[in-house]
Amino acid sequence: MIRLHNHPFSTFGRRVKIALLEKNIPFEEIVVDLARRQQRTPEYLALNPYSRVPTLEDDGFVLYESSAILMYLEDEHPEPALIPAGNRGRAEVDMHLRLCDAQMAAPAGTVIFQKRFFPEARWNLEAIAKASAEIAKHLAILDRQLDGVDFLVHDRYTLADIAYIPFLHFLPLMVDPATVPANVARWAAELLARASSLETVPAQ
Repeated sequence: MIRLHNHPFSTFGRRVKIALLEKNIPFEEIVVDLARRQQRTPEYLALNPYSRVPTLEDDGFVLYESSAILMYLEDEHPEPALIPAGNRGRAEVDMHLRLCDAQMAAPAGTVIFQKRFFPEARWNLEAIAKASAEIAKHLAILDRQLDGVDFLVHDRYTLADIAYIPFLHFLPLMVDPATVPANVARWAAELLARASSLETVPAQ
């Protein structure tokens, strides 16, 4: 059975859990106690030298990068498909996975971490404002791509959408909700209402 080393607060771990649930893949979740630095123990570092989560084990095979894990799960368990058939569909999904990590996850981390875990007096307001502006710019691009469709790739639910779900959950923390473009707001609401999204809502 697949073993997923994860933490309830991990946005990247949540996307992997969503994919596992959508594909009905049995798995054992092992919580890594980040507060007690369990990720830095020799046992965990032997699995993941970067001391992060998630880490996936599958019969001795180990992966510790969430996008790679998503692609691996798709290849090993192709049904139900979360990537369209054909090289172009796969390339588009891969493109959106990479753009999500570069254009959304990176600035989102700046905002989410501070607002969730630091008192307001400790917030770096300049860094938060810069990150929020980067996110708003990316949302405007996504809004154009979502015009007239429900999902990012071939108008069907794919790994591209799953990659964004953990960050869309915290969208009100990252930008003024009144400024979220209409197509993005509709897309986010639909994604967050799925059973797999509701089952993986992070601990508060």
